[in-house]
Amino acid sequence: MIEEITYENIHLYGSILPEIHRLRHECFVKRQNYDVPSYKGMEYDNYDTPATVYLVWRGNDGKVHGLSRLSPTDRPYMIKDIWPYMITKIPMPNSDKIIESTRFCVRDSLDRKLRKRIIAELVCAGLEYSLKNNITDNIGVMPPLIWKFVFINSGWPIEYIGDVVQLDDGAKVVAARMPVNIENLNNVYEVNGFNNPVLSTADNNNLYEVI
Repeated sequence: MIEEITYENIHLYGSILPEIHRLRHECFVKRQNYDVPSYKGMEYDNYDTPATVYLVWRGNDGKVHGLSRLSPTDRPYMIKDIWPYMITKIPMPNSDKIIESTRFCVRDSLDRKLRKRIIAELVCAGLEYSLKNNITDNIGVMPPLIWKFVFINSGWPIEYIGDVVQLDDGAKVVAARMPVNIENLNNVYEVNGFNNPVLSTADNNNLYEVI
């Protein structure tokens, strides 16, 4: 199951916030050499705000092994502030109904089969959260191969909203939107063999119908 962590409910989850930032440090600073702020082995940036939602997968030991971060686009967000040139095919999003998905990561040391399961659950939880909150689209920036491996292969189709861009470090990335609708959610359920919602919240019982 994926836990929906907000600034309103984070007090219920013990030490989960530093665990979130430690996993991000492991994935983005140590493994991928991102030039981003860190403190005592925890990665953070300006977009960790009270408006942020974290989708988190934890093991039986309570340790965070996978996560993604969701931010509404009606306030400062990463693409608009850092890479506005990446969105060329639609107007720059500016709405509480469009969210930016960032910091998607899964612990690299896990078994390959478990990593694949966590990725699929995080993708599914993003759709479930978005439908529950009347979100129309998710947007993000990733390398084209990661878009395919993470989202398309999990059953959530994407639409490029800009051209492929090469960053200063040589990485090639592209902005895309992920349309939110019940058809895409059902497709993710079918592709991954999910029979029930994966997002752990008090009000998600019988929210979606799998067809």
